[in-house]
Amino acid sequence: MPTLREHGLAALADVKRPKACRRALTHCTSSASTSKMVKPLTFKGDKKTKKRKRSSKDDGDDDNRGEGSSTAVTKTSSSTAEEPEGWVTMVQPEELTGPVMFTFAATKPICMACDATGKVYALTLDNIEGENLHTAEPAEVKQVWVISKIHGSDRYSLKSHHGKYLSCDKFGVLSATKEAISHEEGFVAIKTDVGAGWAFQTIRDKYIGIDDPKSGGTIEIRGDAEEIGFCQTWTIRGQARFKKKTKKEENKLRDRITRKDLEAQAGVKLDDDQVKILKKARREGRFHEALLDVRVKHGKHDKFAY
Repeated sequence: MPTLREHGLAALADVKRPKACRRALTHCTSSASTSKMVKPLTFKGDKKTKKRKRSSKDDGDDDNRGEGSSTAVTKTSSSTAEEPEGWVTMVQPEELTGPVMFTFAATKPICMACDATGKVYALTLDNIEGENLHTAEPAEVKQVWVISKIHGSDRYSLKSHHGKYLSCDKFGVLSATKEAISHEEGFVAIKTDVGAGWAFQTIRDKYIGIDDPKSGGTIEIRGDAEEIGFCQTWTIRGQARFKKKTKKEENKLRDRITRKDLEAQAGVKLDDDQVKILKKARREGRFHEALLDVRVKHGKHDKFAY
């Protein structure tokens, strides 16, 4: 037979809870089951990501969705690939800006380097494909020089990796120990007739070059050559981003034309709409036809003008 204690526990189990307690328990259970996860922290400046709404095209099979995602990845990678990277050969004077390398086609390709004391010397290139100077890239900071156009002159300055400027004394000795630019720290860049070669002239009308690499001795870089020859011809390697920037600036200058220039060619005063039409026609390659229409409209037509 069940004991008195067992009867009491059974009685307690059959006791009905009040409605308020049942509602509170139900509310806690449902809220716990339907509660959302805590959102991650966001900080000022973070980019907001917008959720893409599903369309009827997204209801296809998994293969189609895979193709869509791969297309998105391709677009992202292509936009990233548009940014220029690496080092390229500089061939125009406008491209001589920023970090560069002075490379030379010796028996073993070399570059002009500088140590911490300012000594300028020839260093064998390691980061190069075979002997092709157009593939050379710096492996150490001492191989890199920062070239800048000196304001108000046709000369360039060359700054070493430790912030000192390259100079050439009256004996033709090169060093990078000067903290400021004087006449000895300016060099004229001369485009040679040999491929993408460059020669650099000192203030004393001498040229930076090396000893004859066929002599078998230690290659020395000096600034006392009397004329431009093979040993004074350098291939300049620079960062691709500066080359692209230069091309953009050239395109802008080529496409730029003022209202004054347009009015001078038209021979009449132009309103804003006519200026826009002529500029657009110039970009699209039909400038002369549009200019003739403007001249005819203002009675400036000359049958011998075009």
